Amino acid sequence: MLYYLFEYLEKNFDIPGAGLFGFITFRAALAVILSLVIATFFGKKIIGFLQRKQMGETIRDLGLDGQNEKAGTPTMGGIIIILATLVPVLLLAKLDNIYVIMLIVTTLWMGTIGFIDDYLKKFKNDKKGLPGKFKVIGQVGLGIFVGAVMYMHPDVTVRLEKENSGVSTEITTEAAAREFYPEEKSLLTTIPFVKKNEFNYESLISWAGEGAKDYIWLIFIPILIFIITAVSNGANLTDGIDGLAAGSSAIIAITLALFAWVSGNLIFSDYLNIMYIPNTGEMTIFITAFVGALIGFLWYNAYPAQVFMGDTGSLTIGGVIAVIAIAVRKELLIPILCGIFLMENLSVVMQVSWFKYTKKKHGEGRRIFRMSPLHHHYQVKGFHESKIVTRFWIVGIFLAILTIVTLKIR
Repeated sequence: MLYYLFEYLEKNFDIPGAGLFGFITFRAALAVILSLVIATFFGKKIIGFLQRKQMGETIRDLGLDGQNEKAGTPTMGGIIIILATLVPVLLLAKLDNIYVIMLIVTTLWMGTIGFIDDYLKKFKNDKKGLPGKFKVIGQVGLGIFVGAVMYMHPDVTVRLEKENSGVSTEITTEAAAREFYPEEKSLLTTIPFVKKNEFNYESLISWAGEGAKDYIWLIFIPILIFIITAVSNGANLTDGIDGLAAGSSAIIAITLALFAWVSGNLIFSDYLNIMYIPNTGEMTIFITAFVGALIGFLWYNAYPAQVFMGDTGSLTIGGVIAVIAIAVRKELLIPILCGIFLMENLSVVMQVSWFKYTKKKHGEGRRIFRMSPLHHHYQVKGFHESKIVTRFWIVGIFLAILTIVTLKIR
């Protein structure tokens, strides 16, 4: 909203400083500051409200140290993250940008699913909350929406360097970019660590003939559904000890902000020789607001936590991260960038699968880990929560750096 106001003031009244709102970097800086202020200031008020409504977490006894002390800690704190993200975005971003619209829908969509789950657990005393099949239906619905937007919307395009142009061109203006980078509708994505690192989903169906590419959406959309479901569930599993999900997600989001900015900047994308994706730079406003919201929430969620995010926060975080990665055509980097989520997911799958297999074969279930998800394994081994979280963050930072390095190492 403020973007349009200052754009109007600059055009009609030539007010000094109004032009600053035309710069993504300036609005991104404002977004992170505003989201931090909202999360820290209003977060305390929201926590007080949740306490008055007796929205305390019911702790399932797993025999872990310090577990009983967490009983009664307010949950549904994901509301803080959602509020602190959306308010700066509505104020500072271009609201007609398709990527911003897609992320706002994702936040509200997954936030609603998580809120219903938390609401049923706390207000209806239903320990199971929203049945898993309804969560999956919601995630599938979001995947269909995102897939349809990426496949059909006219503003979702890429620009690729002209082949055999024979001219060494320095890209310094939008006009030069339009000439040197023809805009096209494409399902291209990026493969890490490969020299010719652009992969077109249409190649998955090219064997069926020339007209088969019209049906690529039958493959493309299910892939996006899988990615969104996997990442949102991974974030949900990671939210098991104080500060782990919020801190890990902030590291991931900062990395994605960098990708969004360089991919949407014609000069940097040309310099780095990466895919130039028009309009994605505006996502930087959303992502920096998201980062500020996560860090502000971490102020209250760090050990010992004063509030838990609940499914309202964890499902939203996972969905937003997945959609950003898809939008900047870096979804194949998710196993690296979101390695913490992946390890948490795999630890549960491996534990359950091995237990069932050994029980069927030997009549007694056996375990790979002392407990899953993975962070509980280390708790059982005697590591303090703070040490586990800090070391997971360190691993997350390493994975983020490795992901950024893929911009040039091919």
